[in-house]
Amino acid sequence: MMDVTVASIALVLAAPIMLVVAILILVTDGGPAIFSHTRVGFNGKRFACYKFRTMVANSEQVLANYLASNPEAAEEWEQNLKFRNDPRITLLGHVLRKSSLDELPQLINVLRGDMSCVGPRPVVPDELQRYGACAIDYLRTRPGLTGLWQVTGRDAIDYPSRVSIDSRYVRNWSIWADVVILIRTVFAVMRFDHAS
Repeated sequence: MMDVTVASIALVLAAPIMLVVAILILVTDGGPAIFSHTRVGFNGKRFACYKFRTMVANSEQVLANYLASNPEAAEEWEQNLKFRNDPRITLLGHVLRKSSLDELPQLINVLRGDMSCVGPRPVVPDELQRYGACAIDYLRTRPGLTGLWQVTGRDAIDYPSRVSIDSRYVRNWSIWADVVILIRTVFAVMRFDHAS
């Protein structure tokens, strides 16, 4: 009930911003404004997670070429499944990610019941195996639009720490903790230096 209420209000308030972002993506880079990627949800159910597109249209090819020609980048990708300086991200994409505006379409995922307003970070199927024993905790709840790891350190913390934080959130869940995380999220997204 809280998810639907919060997501509905947020979607109405964010609609003008989302329209502007979609137009900017179309004008500056062409192609679709919304990107969907398969993520793992509650009880292992897979779903299409929506985001504003922040990467070049041929991102898979750019990634393959970058990993093949840069051993240090390949090692970084192996450890974190992300780059500190990702060559696939567009100029507008950097702004969207730093401001977390790229994640606004996930409000639709919340209304569909795929995600929660607060929860573990949504992961791709291949990534779940890296959670080890903590995968059980992840599968016990819906992934969140925001979560404890986002307000704790975002991409400033390493991958094992993110897993540990997500697991701790699930094991100690309370509605009041979710309310606090939602409030802290407002301040966390303002810290562009730690955006994911």
